[in-house]
Amino acid sequence: MPDTPDTPARPARRLDTAKLRQARVAGWVLMGLAVMVALVFARDSAGTAVFRLSRPNDPLALPDLVVAAAPYNYFAAALLAFLGARQFMRGGMRWTSLSLGLGLFIAVTAFLVWATAGKAFSLTGMLQATVVRAVPIALGGLAGVLSERVAVVNIAIEGMLLAGAFTGALIGSLLGGWGGLAAAVAMGGVFGFILAALVVTYRVDQIIAGVVINLFVLGVTSYVSSQVYQEHRFLNNAPVFAPVKIPLLGDLPVIGPVLFNQNLFVYGAMVMVAVATYYLFHTRYGLRARAVGEHPRAADTLGINVYRTRYINVTIAGMVAGFGGAWFTLGSVGRFDENMTGGRGYIGLAAMIFGRWHPVGALAAALVFGFADSLQQKLALLQTPIPSEFLAMAPYIATIVLVAGLVGRARPPAADGQPYIKE
Repeated sequence: MPDTPDTPARPARRLDTAKLRQARVAGWVLMGLAVMVALVFARDSAGTAVFRLSRPNDPLALPDLVVAAAPYNYFAAALLAFLGARQFMRGGMRWTSLSLGLGLFIAVTAFLVWATAGKAFSLTGMLQATVVRAVPIALGGLAGVLSERVAVVNIAIEGMLLAGAFTGALIGSLLGGWGGLAAAVAMGGVFGFILAALVVTYRVDQIIAGVVINLFVLGVTSYVSSQVYQEHRFLNNAPVFAPVKIPLLGDLPVIGPVLFNQNLFVYGAMVMVAVATYYLFHTRYGLRARAVGEHPRAADTLGINVYRTRYINVTIAGMVAGFGGAWFTLGSVGRFDENMTGGRGYIGLAAMIFGRWHPVGALAAALVFGFADSLQQKLALLQTPIPSEFLAMAPYIATIVLVAGLVGRARPPAADGQPYIKE
């Protein structure tokens, strides 16, 4: 009997075809990685790669991890080839995401072994730098989650980060670190409120409104940085929050320095992700916010104030981004430089998409981008035969790869980007 429009056979068949195609693409990617690891990394590896797991002053020291470079890379190539071949076998499409994620991890370890062959490398230091560099991206991604869960596309995250960095440096120079941090959070909230007013009340196109805010903040901060700070340097000399070591936990090998010996911004990001997750998925207010993002008219029918919900969430998102922007000045260098956010707001949007509009997913994606960012700094110290310009591209290459669709499609909130007009 032929399929009729009422039967689900054809949609199911199309879904199976799409999954099969994705499995085949993942298989070819893994096979290509296997060839690259075997012909480039394994053949050019000599000696051993030494990864230091502890620092000289750690109370609980671990021995160095010593890896024979060439044998490991040949083994990694064989494992990648196996994972790739499995994608072409029956049932391989059930393991596409897992195989691809594991394959990318193996390829990265092979690359690290190749780059460190004959040298020593502080693995703990790189992981610590990964967490630190992931902070502004994670907070930018969290700001995007809070906004887009109520159907407001927040392109202005880059501008909010930059405004937070600028305000933190300026007010921090005058009132100290805590004053600068409070001012940065407040300034981010101001721009969040402005974005909400533009897109909710006046129904300006959300993309255009975000771009306008980004350009406005970039123009103002660039002018002040080049004209005012050159003559009044005392306005751009803020204190930096020092790392705070948590007793006992900070002494643990590897994870102690990575997670429990960080500054205020790292701890703040972790707390904010946890609070946002609880708010969105375990409270009635979070349920209302998600309802506004999925079906605002139905939410309005049930008595939920759609406009107020969007205003509140977008303003809070701006405050989160302002806190993330303060990391660049109060948590890093203590001074503001022109366009110092370097596109981290846009990478935060990519982390939000890769994390499937979930706070924890955005944090996990931010760690991947933070790893790519810290990796290019460490590889420059190892003097690898890779051009410095290519190393500087590493975070953005990771952004393109992860959002290109190899990890599966993510569905945004149903009403995302759509203005709501109350009848």
